[in-house]
Amino acid sequence: MATTAPRGEAPTASIPDQIENTYQRIGVTAAHRQIVVMILLGVFFDALEQNAVGITGPVLQESWGLGGAEIGFLNTMTFTATALGRIATGLIVDRFGRRNMLTINLIVFALGSLLCALAPSYAVLAIGRFIVGFGLGGEIAVAVIMMAEFFSARHRGTAVGLINVTAGGLGNMLAPAFGVLVFTVFDGPDKWRWVFGLLFLPALLVLWFRRYVPETPRYLAATGRLREANEVLTRMARGRLAGRVETEEFLVEPAVQAAALAPTSRGAWRMVFRAPYRRRTILLVVAVAMSYAAQISMLTLMPTVLVATGYALNQSLWFTLLMQSGSLLGAATAAFLARRLARKKVLTAAAVIGCGSGLAIALLGEDIVFVLLFGVAFNFAIIVLNTTIWLFAPELYPTRVRGFGTSIILAAGSLSGGLFPLVSGAVFDRYGIVGMFGVLAALFVVLAVVVQFPPETFGKPMEEEETADADVDVDHKTP
Repeated sequence: MATTAPRGEAPTASIPDQIENTYQRIGVTAAHRQIVVMILLGVFFDALEQNAVGITGPVLQESWGLGGAEIGFLNTMTFTATALGRIATGLIVDRFGRRNMLTINLIVFALGSLLCALAPSYAVLAIGRFIVGFGLGGEIAVAVIMMAEFFSARHRGTAVGLINVTAGGLGNMLAPAFGVLVFTVFDGPDKWRWVFGLLFLPALLVLWFRRYVPETPRYLAATGRLREANEVLTRMARGRLAGRVETEEFLVEPAVQAAALAPTSRGAWRMVFRAPYRRRTILLVVAVAMSYAAQISMLTLMPTVLVATGYALNQSLWFTLLMQSGSLLGAATAAFLARRLARKKVLTAAAVIGCGSGLAIALLGEDIVFVLLFGVAFNFAIIVLNTTIWLFAPELYPTRVRGFGTSIILAAGSLSGGLFPLVSGAVFDRYGIVGMFGVLAALFVVLAVVVQFPPETFGKPMEEEETADADVDVDHKTP
């Protein structure tokens, strides 16, 4: 889209296109890298916190005499709150900004972690987990949106992919090691408190450093704050986030800017449920629900499956950890492919790998070598899918509803992950490993079908509503 220009003059590119062109011109600077580090630090500790119930569960059972259902309820509280946190954050972030919610969510997460560490009873601990989950959900959602909005189309995929490299890969892989370290240093019936307490401290540290993270230029421009958008772009071009800076004009003349803007308005969130965005929302909700259902079923039930097969608990945990190595590999692969292959191609290929791996485990589950091999492939496919969906989602919405649209999709994943293991567990109880992994394989088939219908976004500028008249693939060529 172009704004009207006087006769004889070249038309001025739209505000979003100019921001994209500026990003293309300045590339990736030291300021970009500082922003990435400060966002990923919080995401890493989020991943550790998300695994905290699993780490402390056996100690809580022994110390407080809790049963499996009570431990499971703590996870249910966390996942439910995560979904609610994502939806609430999505509504707020489009109205009041990305940066503010990044800070608020980290504060909520830190306070919930502290409450868990000091909890005098199971009821207070459950409340603490709900608060933690609320902050966790918002934190990840804002991180995805901000990483997408701070980079050009060329680098956006890798930037967003790094979130899952840090969380789904490193965070999930190192969480058991964190637990082992804490329980080695601290002893006694209350040693579980140190897991939550030690996660409170780095959250405060990250909060201190994050004061340098600016608001995204896309959001500032979309809400009419063009001088601030220019200032942030100048800081990023010069590679310095702190200190005074003389603003350089990266955008168009103020008179043209005012005519080109579509500021955020009340009730804009309803766009997510109207054409053409309604169709995209439904399709991505189904896709992420399938992916998270498979992932959390695998994480939650695999040790139980292995124990039922005849392996000791410690063996089952180590086998599960080995299969989780596929998560780190999948996150790194998704980040690598994000700037090289179309989103729908990556999603389709990963769904095929996931389906094939699930069927292989179902049919060859009596041989632990095949279970481990295809378990790695299964987790690899899941994390490629999750990472690519995290990237795909914010690219399907304009700036003023990007936060809410992305949050709805991520919230659907959390709800599915929290609820579907109940189905998987029931199927396993009745039909064994063949039935359970047969059902999980079917989830990938559904995913592979639905991802064919949203418009492709690979290599294109972040979409704005003026350019989204229909769900068709328009060839936006970037400079």
